[in-house]
Amino acid sequence: MTMNVIGLVGWVSGWIAVLGISLQLPDWAVWICMPYFIYGAYRAVTQLRYIGPALWMLRILRTYPWQIVPNIPHGLTKRSEVLGRQYGWFELPNPARTDQCLPLVFADHLRTGWWSRRMAPRAKPRLKAEIKTVWFAGDPRFVGLIAAPTPRGTTPRRLHIVEQKTDVRSGQRFMDWGATPEDIERGRQAGVTPVHP
Repeated sequence: MTMNVIGLVGWVSGWIAVLGISLQLPDWAVWICMPYFIYGAYRAVTQLRYIGPALWMLRILRTYPWQIVPNIPHGLTKRSEVLGRQYGWFELPNPARTDQCLPLVFADHLRTGWWSRRMAPRAKPRLKAEIKTVWFAGDPRFVGLIAAPTPRGTTPRRLHIVEQKTDVRSGQRFMDWGATPEDIERGRQAGVTPVHP
């Protein structure tokens, strides 16, 4: 969150500074500054878009503790039971039924490039090894936060929200996955509003 705010302030400040400098230069020199005006505005809007997910990550971390999950199935293919856009998935065990795994997907493409390069079927073994064990905070029946370990494995990094997007028209309900009213309430605390408990 701190880096997002610093980035936003930096890009906006830089844009204003370059605008001030360009007003002092001859007219032809403004064209030299034009790429920064365009890219700086784009980056400021992009940084602003990261604030919402960062606040949601904080909400998830206040509700669920981190756990380390080894050898988690994942992929970039489309899952037929998942509704809407998906940019990759992880399959995590249902806390109520450990024999059942539920897919959580990257529902947003922002900042998924790092993950996609490691989840690709043709990724180099060195890259795949970076996500062989992941950090997870959440409940696979609702929402979660996935992170890669640092090289020493002591802290999470590359945090990304993964969501349960199974089609509610399939008749599947949270109760069918063993979710208790307390589990559903924790999901609400993490920012999930279940349509059908």
